[in-house]
This record gives sequence, C-alpha cells and structure tokens, in this order.
Amino acid sequence: MALAESTRKKVRPIGLLLFRHETILLLVLVGEWLYFNAVGRRFGTPDNTFDIMRHSAEIGLLALVMTPIILTGGIDLSVGSLLGLCAILFGKLWRDGGLSLPVAAGCTLLIGACAGGLNAALIARLRLPALIVTLGTYSLFRGFAEAITRGVDTFTNFPDSFLALGQNRFAGLPAQVWFFLPVAIGIWMLVHRTSFGRSFRAIGFVPDGARFAGLPVERRVALVYVLAGLVAALAAIIYTARLGQAKADAGTGYELFAITAVVLGGTSIFGGVGSVHGTLLGVAAIAVLNNGLVHARQPREVAGMLTGALLLAALGASEIPKLLARMRAPRHGAAPPLSPNNPS
Repeated sequence: MALAESTRKKVRPIGLLLFRHETILLLVLVGEWLYFNAVGRRFGTPDNTFDIMRHSAEIGLLALVMTPIILTGGIDLSVGSLLGLCAILFGKLWRDGGLSLPVAAGCTLLIGACAGGLNAALIARLRLPALIVTLGTYSLFRGFAEAITRGVDTFTNFPDSFLALGQNRFAGLPAQVWFFLPVAIGIWMLVHRTSFGRSFRAIGFVPDGARFAGLPVERRVALVYVLAGLVAALAAIIYTARLGQAKADAGTGYELFAITAVVLGGTSIFGGVGSVHGTLLGVAAIAVLNNGLVHARQPREVAGMLTGALLLAALGASEIPKLLARMRAPRHGAAPPLSPNNPS
C-alpha cells in the first residue's frame, strides 16, 4: 500500500506537467515545425528561422505587453492603431520636423506612453470599461494617422544606419532580437518575479478583493496601459526600420494577433491566470504557422482558419486536467454506502 501510494504521488505531478497548457502548446509548436520542415522547401534553414524572428518581432512585443493587461482582467484593442500613429509621427518628426532620428525616436516613445496614459486615465481613474475605451481609442489613433497623412502620404528614404535596425543582423541574429529580448526579460521578471507583478493576478481574479487587501489597483492597472503605449511606440520604430517606410495603415490587425497569441499561450481572457512564457510560445506558434503555410504554398486565407483552429484545439486540450478532475470527483467524494454498522 505504501509503495502504491508513493508511486501515485510521483505519477500525478508528471501527468499534471504533461497536461499543462504550455507543455501542450510546446508539443504543438514542435509538430508544426516538423510538418512544415517536411513539406516546405528551405523551411528549416537558418535564414528562414531568422526571417520568422524578424517578421514576428512587432506582434511579439505587443503580445508581451498585452499579457499583464489581460492578467488584470483588461483588454487593449488600440495597440495596433497606436503602432500606426507612432510610425507616422516618427516619420513626420524626422522628415518634416527636422529632428535627428534618435530625438525623433525618443519623442515617439514619449507620445506612445502618453497615448497609453489616455487609456489608463479613462480605465483606471474613471473606471470605464476597457473594451469600450480601447475600442474608442482604436478608432481615434487610426483616425489621427489618416488625418496626418491624408491617407496618401508615406514617409520613406530613411538612412541605411536606421534601416539596419530592422533589416540587418547583429552578432549573427536579426537586429530586432536585441530589442525584443530585453523587453521579454523585463516583462517576465515583472510578472513572475516581483510582488508588484504577481498582484496583477489578484486584480484579475477579484478587483474589489484586491482593493480590500490594500493593493493600489487603479495605479497598477494604469501602469500596464502606459507600458502598452510605450512598447507599441517601440514596435512602431522597429516596424518602420524593417519596412523602410511608415504609412497610416501600419499595424492594421496587429492587436488581434497579439490577443490571439496571449490567449493561445494560456492566459485567461477573464484575467487572473497566465504566463509570459506561454505568450512567447503562442507568438512562436502563430509565426511558424504563417511562415510554414507560405513555404507549403497554401493560400494566405488558410492561415486565419488554421490559427483559429489551433487556438480552439490548444484551449480544449488545456481543459483535459479539469475534465479528469471532475470525472474523479464523484468517485473520491461520494458518500460511503449505508450498512447496518454505518446508519445514516
């Protein structure tokens, strides 16, 4: 009996590990890679791997900063539009404002933080619904970008030294990686290694309970939206360097890809549950899928359908432990049968 009990205790953690959302998603990612490497020419080459990193950097940045927002039970639909607005303002400050590129970049980051501050003030201070607020600023930021460019102006002819930040490699890796890694490490440390970041889960679970516990909920919620604006501005600069141009439609749809990557990575859309490393796996799964379909010569429309199917499959698979727990509950929790020696 003792040996059986000991064996059961050892097996359960292994089973829980195998059915963890991140583990399932990692297996899906490996399966994607093996499949596309088998059917697509040059998919597994280092050059294509670097190409995947290069093209997923901006969405990855938005997904990273979306993670603490969704952990707190919020949402930000405006990050894609803000990326487009910041790209336009960066180009205008440099070309028409006569600012040097570093100064224009610094001003763009400040503008992004202020735009995030607008969301923060409306959501955290006035306690308006995040969905409605960011839906409004989604249209507001995109409208400003269209108005500034009149829908036709495009900012180009950036110097090669700037374009190198989006098109060249440093130390053997795409230049974007050296911007992406510090942000990823910083947000991971914030969420998983500080009491400040761990409070995001408490806020997402029960905001009123977090207030009663003495947490400054409004201040911390405001921080994540300001951080989102700052990182969206950084993504705009990297986006402009990669494409060599800034247009009003930059970043269109990026907010949906970012949210999909976060939820695919195991973060609950209702808040309180999730991880940054799960988000990174979600970004990688989507990036590999989109790139692999190109190498497999499949229509681009297939990418959207398969991304949705992948999201549903990953979410369904992550529910297996809960299903097994519910199936075991009646057996372990049932009342003992009646007997003459055990009257009710």
